[in-house]
Amino acid sequence: MLTEARAKTPWLREGTSVPQQQTVRDFAKSRSRALKDIERRLPMRQRAGMPRHKKKREALPTLNYTTRGFRLKDGRLHLAGNIVLTVVWSRELSAAPSSVPVYRDAMGHWWASFVVTTELQPLPGTGAVLGVDWGVKETATTTSDAHDLPHAEHGRKTQATLSRYDRMMARRKPKKGRAASKGYREAKKWRAKTYAKIARQRQDTARKWAKSVVRGHDAVAVEDFRPKFLAKTTMARKAADAAIGATKQALIEMGRKHGRDIRLVHPAHTTMGCASCGARTKHALPLSERTYTCTACAAVSPRDKNSARVMLVRAGLIPAGVEGARPLGALLPEAA
Repeated sequence: MLTEARAKTPWLREGTSVPQQQTVRDFAKSRSRALKDIERRLPMRQRAGMPRHKKKREALPTLNYTTRGFRLKDGRLHLAGNIVLTVVWSRELSAAPSSVPVYRDAMGHWWASFVVTTELQPLPGTGAVLGVDWGVKETATTTSDAHDLPHAEHGRKTQATLSRYDRMMARRKPKKGRAASKGYREAKKWRAKTYAKIARQRQDTARKWAKSVVRGHDAVAVEDFRPKFLAKTTMARKAADAAIGATKQALIEMGRKHGRDIRLVHPAHTTMGCASCGARTKHALPLSERTYTCTACAAVSPRDKNSARVMLVRAGLIPAGVEGARPLGALLPEAA
């Protein structure tokens, strides 16, 4: 079908067929995965979504070149269609790449991400375990005070700068059907640059914290928290600034890289249960109540610390039950 379409469509024929074929394959893979999850009747939060159409003016260009569509020669990247690029390498490749996605970011910079096979880098055993509870007041509260991750507030610190760029764009916003002015494009570029810096800061904080956690613990019980619903609440801005999803993903990837046991715990009722005796309160605790008091055993502890210990109990790392734990493989793309 692609061959017939290229023969009839001039603008499609002008591009090389390698990334076009890969786009069709990616679409088919994504759609079949979504249909498979529907047939299995998985819960909505665990299903892979159906692929959606991208608008040309809103979506950033992305091209994926497979093995026969690129080659590396003398430190330069040769792409199909007689495209030769001089690459600024961030680090040396550990193995021969199997594919290379080439994409452009919001600032107009082009990036090449080489896909290579990596090996596990196991760390020596420590015999220690850790429970992690996510939150907004603190990004991560753990059973060890030394590994608590406070809210870095990278977005709040640059809010004044972002608001200034937003006002600049609002004053220079072009009328419908007219081209944007140079001042509007410059303000848009500065705003995108600031957002990229915030994203890098969040990612750097998450990776450093995940590295310290993985180095010091053989097994980690992590709350399988999905912060998407917080975007519809009054805590949306602070929750986004906390970057819980990025931090959780960094911990999972770091644990997989170093061969650590990362156990995901279902978040239901984790704030209502007692880590000491397993009793559960009859009502949900309001966010203003930061101290957990068990009515059965009279144990008193900070609310988040109690939840972090509940993660260890539910994950089976403390011999008091394994309720709510699920394997890490359920998050991998092959199992989604």
